[in-house]
Amino acid sequence: MKILKNPILITFCLIALFIYGANRLALPLPNWIYFYVNDFLCMPIVLSISLAVLRFFKKTDNIYVPLSIILIMTTYYAFYFEWLMPQLNMRYTGDVIDVFLYFMGAVLFYLFQKRLF
Repeated sequence: MKILKNPILITFCLIALFIYGANRLALPLPNWIYFYVNDFLCMPIVLSISLAVLRFFKKTDNIYVPLSIILIMTTYYAFYFEWLMPQLNMRYTGDVIDVFLYFMGAVLFYLFQKRLF
């Protein structure tokens, strides 16, 4: 469970929570923070927690998320939140930049997962 104690993951989670809270409290932050930062942080957070759960159940620290699974999960998130949900709920909007940021976050996770975890 050392993944969940990693300072980088904790920092990412705290940033995401701060932005969410700031949005709920209507704090004045630049729009690019509200619209894009959490999209970039989404996949590193989700993939890190997924890796921690996988390692917990497999009882080993020698497992890493392969690129194929990273791409599948990122594609799923992009499809679900940027195409499907905007069609089902007016609260959501599809944005190509968000899709790009999901994949950039996934690339960041892929490049650093073995060094950090």
